[in-house]
Amino acid sequence: MTGRLQAAWLSRGPLAVLLLPVAAVYGAITAIRSALYDVGLLRVETLPVPVVIVGNLVAGGAGKTPTVIAIVKLLRERGFRPGAVSRGYGRDTQASGAVLDAGLDAVLDVQPDTPATRCGDEPLLLRLRTGVPVVVGRDRVAAGRALLKAHPDVNVIVSDDGLQHRRLGRQVQVIVFDERGAGNGWWLPAGLLRERMPRSVPPRTLVLYNADTATTPLAGHVATRSLAGVVALADWWAGKPPSLDALTALTKAAEPRGRRIVAVAGTAQPERFFSMLRASGLHIEPLPLPDHHAFRTLPWPATAEQVVLTEKDAVKLRPDAVGATNVWVATLDFCLGAAFERALIAMLPPPPDRRPDNVQENAHGSPTA
Repeated sequence: MTGRLQAAWLSRGPLAVLLLPVAAVYGAITAIRSALYDVGLLRVETLPVPVVIVGNLVAGGAGKTPTVIAIVKLLRERGFRPGAVSRGYGRDTQASGAVLDAGLDAVLDVQPDTPATRCGDEPLLLRLRTGVPVVVGRDRVAAGRALLKAHPDVNVIVSDDGLQHRRLGRQVQVIVFDERGAGNGWWLPAGLLRERMPRSVPPRTLVLYNADTATTPLAGHVATRSLAGVVALADWWAGKPPSLDALTALTKAAEPRGRRIVAVAGTAQPERFFSMLRASGLHIEPLPLPDHHAFRTLPWPATAEQVVLTEKDAVKLRPDAVGATNVWVATLDFCLGAAFERALIAMLPPPPDRRPDNVQENAHGSPTA
């Protein structure tokens, strides 16, 4: 999406007004489809385990993927065995892989070594960061069923996006907003909204703001995010944790030579990443890329000595593909907040087979008495 269109979504200027007729058609179609589900003419399909859907009412990245990762980790900590489903935006459905359903829209079981081109960058990141089963497919219901068939121990499913996928029944839905709020309040493409903005928080719904404060009238919770540190790309792929000390060393190494560090972000809101790096003390040369950038070639100058990028970009870059450039991965600490965590867990039935309190996990995650 162009910067001009994103700017139009935040105000009711000439471009937004010009797009209002198209927005009216989109809004009417969306409202009719939603009404058909409300009256039962279109069927909602319920899976045999609770489903938590995390999504946006608005276009563009609002911090949905880090929210999904944090929720999956929370559920696992509270005794659940979560799995996740996602559409896998931008994936190549014709490539080889662990296909669970060879239908028109192949449902794929994401593995740690699945190429991002095969499953999508966000599902691969989710799989690598959490270790839980992740299945991708355009049809979330089919993906959920395939997930449960392949991983019968899963007792709760988190859907990465899918808020508008009404056919998939849900126990809880989490609506994520960022600093843009609802923008100018108009439907796409004249505004940000994918669907009508509710007057109040719907039942069994939580609102999470990935911003410094609430940005809509809807009551909700404010997440906090900070830079956890950086880690070399090869070490990131090896599963090593980030370090703030490495970030400090990177800053000091660049300063004496007066060389800026190239900061790469192939995300919907790259400036959010750049601002966080600047706040940490890095002097950067920002290099924004389109969301889900494929990295078929290296986008930074051949003379670049130090490059720092997001985890979403790192999943598409193997260490042997970056040459002599020192490439670092910046990772986030994303905190949902205790009140949000309590509210989410309260909306779910307890895990059906919660382990006794005297059962603990060893360093490798295996249960010990």
